[in-house]
Amino acid sequence: MTDSSSRNADVLIVGAGPTGLVLALWLTRLGARVRIIDKTAEPGTASRALAVQARTLEFYRQIGLADAIVERGRKAVAANLWVAGKRAAQGFFGEMGEEISPFPYALVFPQDEHERLLISSLKRLGVEVERRTELMGFEEAGDYILANLKKPDGMVEACRTTWLAGCDGAHSTVRETLKIGFPGGEYDHLFYVADVKGSGEVMNNEVHVGLDASEFLAVFPLKDPGHARLVGTVRDEGGQRRENLSWNDVSKRVLEWMDVKVESVNWFSTYRVHHRVADRFRKGRAFLLGDAAHIHSPVGGQGMNTGIGDAVNLAWKLAAVLQWRAHESLLNTYEPERIAFARRLLATTDRAFVGVTSSTMIARFLRLKVVPRLMPLVFAFAAVRRLMFRTLSQTAINYRGSSLSEGRAGAVHGGDRLPWVNGPLDGCRDNFVPLESLDWQIHVYGSASPEVKTICAERKLPLHVFPWRPDMGRAGLRQNALYLVRPDGYVALANAAGNTKAVAAYLDARTITTRTSCAIPA
Repeated sequence: MTDSSSRNADVLIVGAGPTGLVLALWLTRLGARVRIIDKTAEPGTASRALAVQARTLEFYRQIGLADAIVERGRKAVAANLWVAGKRAAQGFFGEMGEEISPFPYALVFPQDEHERLLISSLKRLGVEVERRTELMGFEEAGDYILANLKKPDGMVEACRTTWLAGCDGAHSTVRETLKIGFPGGEYDHLFYVADVKGSGEVMNNEVHVGLDASEFLAVFPLKDPGHARLVGTVRDEGGQRRENLSWNDVSKRVLEWMDVKVESVNWFSTYRVHHRVADRFRKGRAFLLGDAAHIHSPVGGQGMNTGIGDAVNLAWKLAAVLQWRAHESLLNTYEPERIAFARRLLATTDRAFVGVTSSTMIARFLRLKVVPRLMPLVFAFAAVRRLMFRTLSQTAINYRGSSLSEGRAGAVHGGDRLPWVNGPLDGCRDNFVPLESLDWQIHVYGSASPEVKTICAERKLPLHVFPWRPDMGRAGLRQNALYLVRPDGYVALANAAGNTKAVAAYLDARTITTRTSCAIPA
């Protein structure tokens, strides 16, 4: 039967994993009406995603969640590489990320706990995840989408929504309904993930990665002392694909030479890794995000963080269009900005994954002979350590090729993430504090001209002026330049001369107004 009653929404979000939950949180904070559904009865308990990168924590700080997540997680202050039974290299995240981000580390925070925190945060904003609710299909009808939702009691509800967000994973119903291709493939290796309690040298609150001729093992520290998540490969036996395995089926050889003494296994599961990127991230009024749009190897802990980046990128654009603060063409920038990064990430993680797991003679030689000699040299150079942090932390992601990006001032181009400058700065602990408004704003490092102050007053564009310090120049900023910053913390326009006409032209071309000018509550 069909339920004729419906709760309409500005945005219907399909899928309540981290991507969908972050999209719902940002949209709700920005004043949009959302519904978020998921066909499962409850959040997952055997999660594979563990790493929360610095850029993700910066996004969470904008909505007041970073402190809670850091408190619940385990800071991974160092990473260790083991090869054939010996520690080959060690890198300290604090040294790698200082002066780059307020979060100069990777945070180990399991996805199941992560989801529960996001769900409770969303509930405090008055939004409940609608469980055991499945998207049966949808069709676009002019300026809205009509979606059919199967409820827990079997009734089918017709939901009218202005926009639809597919955050429903690798087997996305939204993607399949849109008939969007998902090219790629599946790696041969079978992986396992285990939640364990144990002891030994590597149970020291650091990340450890072990490489061998035919096996891979990663040890991630959890919040509770002596607890860790293990992620490793299951060796093929006679070339046969094996499923439904248990902890007893896993080879213990790498565990032994890394001195991991497992005392108990709380849970264990296996999975296969795919590598795919959708042909499109948008079709009409529907969008794809997270695993529905791209799936990667687990190397580098990038997958979940990339989905969250998708959510933040789309959220502020949808809210601006829904509230008539920008032309609908703004939404055309979501796909090119995010698909370009997804494709680069797929290529990078694919090469790394093959290098880690390949059984060819060349790969084994590189893994067992070259890497142990090369990595200590790599970690010895500060510039290389900083580059590694920027890459893994996703703070190096930029949108320089986007139609929303213009100009250059100092080393900062339009499309770059706003460089972080630690405080105190004009009453703020750092220059990221103003980003918590989730609004367009202008930053000037040095002195703002009367013309800059005038246009900001006329356009109700928040202006933040930070007295010049030498470390701002080291961060890439230029004294007295003008930086127009997007709600997601990326520089939209960088103008070395502080030219206000460039600001007016930029905003007018895109019919952009601020939340402040529209009196949208924070």
